[in-house]
Amino acid sequence: MDFDVIVVGSGISGGWAAKEFTEKGMKTLVIERGRHVEHIDDYEGENKDPWEMRFRDDVDRKLADEKYPIQKKCYAFKDSTKHFFTDDTEHPYSQEDGTSFAWIRGHHLGGRSLLWHRQSYRWSEMDFASNKRDGHGVDWPIRYNDIKKWYDHVEIFAGISGTMEGLPQLPDGKFLPPIGFNCAEEEFSKRIAEKYDDRVMIPGRCAHLTEPQEIHTDLGRGTCQSRNQCQRGCSFGAYFSSQAATLPAAENTGNLTIVTDSIVHSVIYDDKTKKATGVRIINSKNKETRIYEARVIFLCASTLGTTQILLNSTSEHFQTGFANSSDAVGRYLMDHLCLAGASGEMNEFHDRYYIGRKPNSIYIPRFTNLNEDTEDFVRGYAFQGGGKRKNWQDQMDGKGFGADFKESFKTPGPWVIELEGYGEMLPRADNRATLHNTKKDRWGMAQLHVECTFGENDKKIRKVMMDTAAEMMRGLGLQNVKTFNTEDSAGLGIHEMGTARMGHDPRTSVLNGYNQCHDVNNVFITDGSAMASSACQNPSLTYMALTARAVDYAVTQMKSHAL
Repeated sequence: MDFDVIVVGSGISGGWAAKEFTEKGMKTLVIERGRHVEHIDDYEGENKDPWEMRFRDDVDRKLADEKYPIQKKCYAFKDSTKHFFTDDTEHPYSQEDGTSFAWIRGHHLGGRSLLWHRQSYRWSEMDFASNKRDGHGVDWPIRYNDIKKWYDHVEIFAGISGTMEGLPQLPDGKFLPPIGFNCAEEEFSKRIAEKYDDRVMIPGRCAHLTEPQEIHTDLGRGTCQSRNQCQRGCSFGAYFSSQAATLPAAENTGNLTIVTDSIVHSVIYDDKTKKATGVRIINSKNKETRIYEARVIFLCASTLGTTQILLNSTSEHFQTGFANSSDAVGRYLMDHLCLAGASGEMNEFHDRYYIGRKPNSIYIPRFTNLNEDTEDFVRGYAFQGGGKRKNWQDQMDGKGFGADFKESFKTPGPWVIELEGYGEMLPRADNRATLHNTKKDRWGMAQLHVECTFGENDKKIRKVMMDTAAEMMRGLGLQNVKTFNTEDSAGLGIHEMGTARMGHDPRTSVLNGYNQCHDVNNVFITDGSAMASSACQNPSLTYMALTARAVDYAVTQMKSHAL
């Protein structure tokens, strides 16, 4: 056996698993289904000016419609980034009639760690207790204190900027100096503080280096340059990604092996030992197959990617999918409720503009149903967004002609504040992913089939997010307030989770409190599929903490020969 550990996937969770295992002395193989992406050298869209691209960074509509009908729905899909998005025609999936779930993917080394929006928030005690409190979903087998030190651990290494606020629903962390407000955001924040006792607006907590520490500079990472072109890749390593941080740290140990263009077909189970022995892969280029073996396997292939592997891993013992005695694999699919909110204009600061393009949002932490359910819905929501000054791009749909019309493009418009709600979606068994009975992909594997709709509670939260954002803006003196609620948005939060959930009971959950499969103790899952609920905070920081914690536990078990 050449490896101690196999890690499937190289994104945020996979990168962390690789770093933690190799630094603990374990020979680790990372398997990535997509192509190799070299830090700096392969960021082909970086530093391109709009006029260097045919459609000023828009993607040719015919190309987008033909090759990327799902991916084009993502806010980050541009001409300078499209090479980091999956070709939908080459990697299809099936959907239930009448439903629409946008599976936003990047098949390459680093995965969506190169594309994420970098917002990094801890979950609170309330979030881990919510399922037990209101009866939706299974009780989490962990609480905030179980992963608090692991939040500390990953924040210090990743480099999270933010402010200390002392809010129980949004625990403080180990922060670098924040990326602050612009003048419009500062004014809006003051108005909120003056009018409301139950809410506050803070700078978004994000994985950007504002004051790099030695742990960052040792890896060649530098200070954020406020270019806001992060999804193109960052040669400064200023935002956290697998390429800039975890994979280089793992490589420095000498214990890392990476194979790319290798699609994991299934996990191999030994009925005699009751353990997994390895994984079967298909070379994406020549379709050749091979097997890799290891003592321990970590699945970090993204929520739906891991689900597909589990469901495809059938055997005499696991006839409905690997580690699926609970029938929970593929079920309880969640995404954050998003694309609902409002925007409004400020009639101030006409003499001010900003320098640079800060790559960060504002954040209004959850303020509903904190101690008890007092609303017409359970759980809650937060707001993200920001303030900007309208520019020539916002006038492109305007009508006019002549010299005055042309001259108007030189003058910035009013300041605009936008608030977009991020609400908690409840886990429901009928929101699920299965394997299609007849449709296959180009490698002969069954296509994933996704069924996902918003429930009544989800719809209530969406409307409340929209109405509350508008009510706040009008009450705080903003003008020309406009609302939005894109109901056909499942998947576009790009925070899919829940399809191999943690829980106390092997009869109703897939994983225990250490992300270890109830059915097979040498297989762990630490991507979004492990989540038993969604909270309303961005989940990536929690994936990092859970991964580091699970690795620590697995290594302890390996050294004691329990694994």
